[in-house]
Amino acid sequence: MQRPTDLVVGKDESGGLPNPGRPHLQPPPYWRLEAIAAVERPRDLVVTPAGGLVFILDRDSSDVWHLPHHEGGAHPRRVSTQRGMEPYWEDTAPAVSPDGSTVAFGDGGFVWVAPIDGSTPARRVVRAGAPCWLDDAHLLGVLGRDGCSHLVSFELENPWPRSIAHGDGDCGQATVSPDRTRIAFTFWPHEDRNRSEIRVLDLATGATRAVTGTERMQDKGPAWSPDGSTIAYISERSGWYEIHLVDASRGEDRRLTHDGADFGDLEWHPDGSCLVATRTRRGHRDLVTVDSGSGGVTHLASGGVWQFPHWLPDGSVVATYEDHAVAPRIERLDGDKTGNRSVLLAPTPAAIEHAPHAEPEEVTYRSFDGLEIHGFLFRPAGASDGAPVAAIVYPHGGPTDASADEWDGLAQYFVDRGYAWFAPNFRGSTGYGRDFERKNHGVWGVDDTKDCLAAYDHLATLGWVDPARVAIVGGSYGSYMALAAATDDPLHRFAAAVCKYGDCDLKTSWAMGDRDGRQDMERMMSTPFLAPAEIRAGSPVHRLSGINIPLLIGHGELDDRVVPEQSVELVTELRKLGTTFEYVTYPSESHGFLRRAPFLDFYHRLDRFLDWYIG
Repeated sequence: MQRPTDLVVGKDESGGLPNPGRPHLQPPPYWRLEAIAAVERPRDLVVTPAGGLVFILDRDSSDVWHLPHHEGGAHPRRVSTQRGMEPYWEDTAPAVSPDGSTVAFGDGGFVWVAPIDGSTPARRVVRAGAPCWLDDAHLLGVLGRDGCSHLVSFELENPWPRSIAHGDGDCGQATVSPDRTRIAFTFWPHEDRNRSEIRVLDLATGATRAVTGTERMQDKGPAWSPDGSTIAYISERSGWYEIHLVDASRGEDRRLTHDGADFGDLEWHPDGSCLVATRTRRGHRDLVTVDSGSGGVTHLASGGVWQFPHWLPDGSVVATYEDHAVAPRIERLDGDKTGNRSVLLAPTPAAIEHAPHAEPEEVTYRSFDGLEIHGFLFRPAGASDGAPVAAIVYPHGGPTDASADEWDGLAQYFVDRGYAWFAPNFRGSTGYGRDFERKNHGVWGVDDTKDCLAAYDHLATLGWVDPARVAIVGGSYGSYMALAAATDDPLHRFAAAVCKYGDCDLKTSWAMGDRDGRQDMERMMSTPFLAPAEIRAGSPVHRLSGINIPLLIGHGELDDRVVPEQSVELVTELRKLGTTFEYVTYPSESHGFLRRAPFLDFYHRLDRFLDWYIG
């Protein structure tokens, strides 16, 4: 008889003592994994010339949608129908033609176009990604060639990609000047993995020149002023990603903001007086405007997490928003100091809207070297010194990322189950300045692992947490943190560990993974041949005999960022050692369990695993 999981599960193996599960395990009082899987996430928002909205909506796919008007009463229309689920961290935003009639988007390594009203099916145009319209008949894109990323142009009706900008490095997504004579883009030279610079291409002459650039510093996110004279961008030269302005012709550069925060998502007001932007610090991303003359910052709305802000024709601002109690949605804000907000699209299931959301406490603790680590701690109802609860430490992926005041249905589910949930932002996390972000360079799996062990130590000081029932759970780099914490801890702090699509051996992961992941490792760790000691120190596969706790391991068989061979290597060694583990793979999944059936299968397994070992 075929089980439902047979349709989605590849390998389903175990070693050591079996976990039979508890027959009496029932769902928590309010939250259901099925409802979490049904949450739709709008992202990568853009505005059409007529003031409509185009965006990606993650549901059972990551298709392109169009909301024709931002006034009340409009309903979104689905433009594309062929896109599968795409990871938000890899996807690029759709692009609307200057006349507003057509939308271009990437899918499966190709650029596709479709009429914005969805009246005819989308058609595949050319092999490239990150589309940008040069005019109504020509597009730009990014295409990998000979180990580098080229900026290419092509005609819509004669789509043969022509390289227009390249070098020994990688070109990023282009942005076109208002008069459509120049292109600005970010360029990452291979000779300095920690450097990026803003380059400008003159379409008439074909000449390209760098207008910014500093050794081992990142400049990115160019945005043209309405008159085409100035490019706004963000740079980490000050220690944070502050906004800078550079004269597009003369190259004169001026730092605009001095806010001690990471700015992003820059867009000029049509009159050039200011920019709308996001501002991130310590897990909160505010929505702000910045005066283009004085650099003064005006606060529009606090985060949570605001993303993809744009000006609407009436002077208001549209953006996506989420926080710990609000699932992702699209909001409109008056472009002044009134703070008036209205919801344009909130595709949240009623079960999620009505479920009680736990509120995180922001905590700090000291790591082994005195470094302060900040994180978000959820406390379940009823937890007290007289009734201590089990806890989950959840390090984020990346590692150049962070846990934030964002909507996390899984955290809410397990808190409703009765677990504490602690998301620490270990060294290497974003939103704490350049120096903190770079503190994991050269020490992957060593110093940042100690930050995760110190997260346990902090929980152990709380009377309402049972220190004998703490698990560490993570995905991607968080999975790597979970494995390293289980391997390289002589005190054996954690009672169980969960590894979702993570590394175990940095050398083979570098050799077998995709180019983006390999370059990320080289940027922070060098190569296995130039830094063999550091790579080995950061590879827990060499020290698995130190594990004395059960592991749950899951991987997508299509993963090319952290290849599934990483989990094969891990499981092979665990089996030799007689370690207790559960191991499952999903043939349909790449990096992340995004589709509904694999998502539900894995997290029901996680529920049973945690209940058996720390429940």
